[in-house]
Amino acid sequence: MKKRGALLSSFVFVALVGCGASNDYSPPADATGERIFSTACTECHKPLKGDVAMILSEKVANKEALKNKFQKGSMRMPAFPNIQGEAADRLADYLLANSEIK
Repeated sequence: MKKRGALLSSFVFVALVGCGASNDYSPPADATGERIFSTACTECHKPLKGDVAMILSEKVANKEALKNKFQKGSMRMPAFPNIQGEAADRLADYLLANSEIK
């Protein structure tokens, strides 16, 4: 029983190490929103059926909320503080145009 608890504790620790972390990715100045998504996001967010990039909740289905989410991260998502300015706008526009809203 102690081994199972230690194993579970180890798993939880490893799983939480990435939570709230920051990613130092900086998109090239001319990167499209699709390229930024493909490079920075698809490690965790696999594109869905057809051309659907993500399924967004109504809460984040607007440009400012999306930019805030990817720049600051959340408990399960790392922050991408270097996606700023026009690159942030292009990524948010891409997500809004290519995602479904639940």
